[in-house]
Amino acid sequence: MEKESLNFIERDIIESIARGQKIVTRFPPEPNGYPHIGHIKASLTNYTLAQKYGGYMNLRMDDTNPEKEDMHYVETFVDNLAWLGIEWKDLLFASDYYEQLYDMAVGLVKKGLAYVDFQSADEMSKNRGSFTEPGKNSPYRDTSAKENLELFKQMRDGKFADGHCVLRAKIDMTHPTMTMRDPAIYRIMRAEHYRTGNTWCIYPMYDFAHCLSDAIESISHSCCSLEFANNQELYNWFVDNAWTGKCKPRQFEFGRMNIEQTVMSKRYLKRFVDEGIVDGWDDPRMPTISGMRRRGYTPEAIKDFVISTGISRTNTTVPMSALEFYVRGHLDKIADRVGVVFNPIKVLITNYKGKFEKLPVVNNPNDENSKSHKQFFSKDIYIDGEDFAVNPPPKWKRLTVGGTVRLRGAYIISCENVIYKKDGSIDYLECSYFENSRSGSDTSGIKPNGTIHYVEASTATSIVVNEYLPLLKEGTSLDEDNFNLNSKFEHNALAEPYIRECKNTVQFVRKGYYVLDKKLSVRDNLVFIKTVGLKEGF
Repeated sequence: MEKESLNFIERDIIESIARGQKIVTRFPPEPNGYPHIGHIKASLTNYTLAQKYGGYMNLRMDDTNPEKEDMHYVETFVDNLAWLGIEWKDLLFASDYYEQLYDMAVGLVKKGLAYVDFQSADEMSKNRGSFTEPGKNSPYRDTSAKENLELFKQMRDGKFADGHCVLRAKIDMTHPTMTMRDPAIYRIMRAEHYRTGNTWCIYPMYDFAHCLSDAIESISHSCCSLEFANNQELYNWFVDNAWTGKCKPRQFEFGRMNIEQTVMSKRYLKRFVDEGIVDGWDDPRMPTISGMRRRGYTPEAIKDFVISTGISRTNTTVPMSALEFYVRGHLDKIADRVGVVFNPIKVLITNYKGKFEKLPVVNNPNDENSKSHKQFFSKDIYIDGEDFAVNPPPKWKRLTVGGTVRLRGAYIISCENVIYKKDGSIDYLECSYFENSRSGSDTSGIKPNGTIHYVEASTATSIVVNEYLPLLKEGTSLDEDNFNLNSKFEHNALAEPYIRECKNTVQFVRKGYYVLDKKLSVRDNLVFIKTVGLKEGF
């Protein structure tokens, strides 16, 4: 048996278990927007690692920026992660630890490892130095611990205006790593927090609150994406100097997953929403979980795709077709088949004298347990506009004058004549059918050019179909010229009435996979979204 290949985090986990450590991970989003596929990578990584090695994952909201956070975003994370099947032990909040975090900051001040700085933001930025030049010490850096304790208390008590001063860690202004040059720990911000209200007028900075929240929760492996690698040294410094507990979490960074033609930046996604480029956070073009759900992607397909990208120390960029491959593969197993025609052309079957027929059609031929539904047939039907040509190209496998095709699940027909309108467009086709050519009992001996689908005219259901293209024309560049602003297309179509009974994503026969847009549909106006085509690519 081939030995399982373990990634670098798993190898450390196994060593940790051998030392008797319980494996605890966490997924710590900031509730200031909708979760997107990048969040899925992070949450699924933490969840699967904990699950595989007998531990558990916490879901923690890192809510230390009250100006941008909201309970609505918390609820969105909870709902969407649950839909994906990602489980957590406890739902926690960094805001629950505000008092503990304050006490730990006080502990740093007492040790002489933190001080209140009254420099302006510009002065601090200027004195920070650069990658090639060391920073300069603040003139307030050597203030006594006793005075700093009083000043920090005054910050908490609201004695200073917003932005008047900050609490900074005292590390090393000449440190080669910029994040270690006396980073800010607390800032003054008179903003109402969605959970704590106006209790606090000072709030901890992310780098301070994040690692110490991990410590409070006894996190063993703090797994995050690669952009936090430069913060690892600071993460460890805060844990070593502010935390007095036994459990000391460690940070592990893995590569981010980018998808071509997909905007992964929360800032740009928010801009697209605010400027009306998309129709909200759940727009099917958005890489948010809400957008992918609305588009008809299944949780199984999304998770299989994300897992397939693996865990490594390098960022990866995958083509959109890779995600579509998993979506298409899963939907093929579960989606019912429905006849839908675009740009319909009416067909009159001149020699059909029979009654209105109900022909059985299997819902999904790839599902051995699939049921069937009735497909209607009469002398008046519609075929798809792409399935007829007056002057067909070479190797044409559809209908043309003098040619024969099989109607899916029904009979073989032959086109005899084209009836035109006064404006030169096609009014309808005159065709004949072969009575003994019915699917499943064909004795005609005729070999048609191909098979096309149809919709019976009197029972046809009018639907609207929206098709969405990627927000980026190519690659991952966020240059304005690469934005695909003309990326939504609306079509009218006719469907067989069975479409009203379908609850999940369906396959429009020979077209692709589509899902009912529950947000826009009403009883007499069904709107469908194209999920993915039958073939790779857009």
